[in-house]
Amino acid sequence: MSIDLEHIAHLVARLARDTGAFIRQEAAGFSMEHVELKGKSDLVSYVDKETERKLVTGLKQILPEAGYITEENTIVQDRKAHTWVIDPLDGTTNFVHGLPTYAISIGLMEGDDVVGGVIYEINRDECFVAWKGGGCFLNDQKISVTQANAIDDSLFATGFPVYNFEKLDAYLAILNELMKNAHGLRRVGSAAVDMAYVACGRYEAFFEYNLNPWDVAAGVIIVQEAGGTVTDFHGGSEFLFGREMVAAGPVHQELLRVIQKHWHA
Repeated sequence: MSIDLEHIAHLVARLARDTGAFIRQEAAGFSMEHVELKGKSDLVSYVDKETERKLVTGLKQILPEAGYITEENTIVQDRKAHTWVIDPLDGTTNFVHGLPTYAISIGLMEGDDVVGGVIYEINRDECFVAWKGGGCFLNDQKISVTQANAIDDSLFATGFPVYNFEKLDAYLAILNELMKNAHGLRRVGSAAVDMAYVACGRYEAFFEYNLNPWDVAAGVIIVQEAGGTVTDFHGGSEFLFGREMVAAGPVHQELLRVIQKHWHA
């Protein structure tokens, strides 16, 4: 079935903005007593769950026949011809601690490919929107990745693992090399925001492991439509479900060489 990706993307952007208003409202009076632990460093609250319910309700109106992959499991997970991949609050740890970097992330898959994405960074009121073949936009202005192609001209973003520390030494070796040669490394605590910032040129690249599909689905198409490249750590295409990702502009290949020097499957 053919769908109008541009029309859908704009409807999803409006939904994300409307739902983001709920998160903004709840942030004003939020306290740590509302936090649950999914893991030692994996936090969730009623805000995540209620946001996800609101998003699913809205997305059912936009594309009723679609399936869902969501972080908080408020709906039966099932992949269909079109599948929404949702993180209702990417950056929950930031949210519960009062740090102002978190976002709603909504990706749309067609088969195995991501064809649409919206990332709404709530506190900056920045809505990143992309659809396959349509380009990438920040608050309706077209954006693109930077043209820096060398590590010593680049600012990188990454994330730190909250579990699965077996590969930590290899990861620290990558960080060590980049710290000594790049403009710097940033860890803001939201993979969705990191990828949006690559798309608009604030970072040259983002890389991380232990990722989930809802963390990055929207960001994949947003970076790609902004002219960037997305791969796994081995330069392949297992970045959505393979739990590792490099998203970058022209510095992609040079960054990949550093990662592969230290990283082994």
